[in-house]
Amino acid sequence: MSKLYRCDEVAARYGVKVITVWDWIRKGRLTAVKMPKGYRISEEALAAYEARKKETV
Repeated sequence: MSKLYRCDEVAARYGVKVITVWDWIRKGRLTAVKMPKGYRISEEALAAYEARKKETV
């Protein structure tokens, strides 16, 4: 099983605020799993997000 990241960890990785990560999840740009204590984002979801970002640049 891959590592799951919290929204604050993802925000720190990309240098954005946590609310921005929540917005990406809400808009479907970033796939996340809803857990009792917030969202978790898998390594695969981050890799897919980064791949899509590279395609648009």
